Amino acid sequence: MTLCPIALVAGCKKCPAFGVCPLKGVIGDYKKPEGPEPKQKTDNAGCDK
Repeated sequence: MTLCPIALVAGCKKCPAFGVCPLKGVIGDYKKPEGPEPKQKTDNAGCDK
């Protein structure tokens, strides 16, 4: 639920305090972008090439 007055009118990304706002995900409309999961490194210690 959006409680921030700026987020209600313009949206979080247009707010001048967007970069420093600690509550943009709590009282604003900001959602973290869903990205691909980080790739896991494989252990190649026993492999000879």
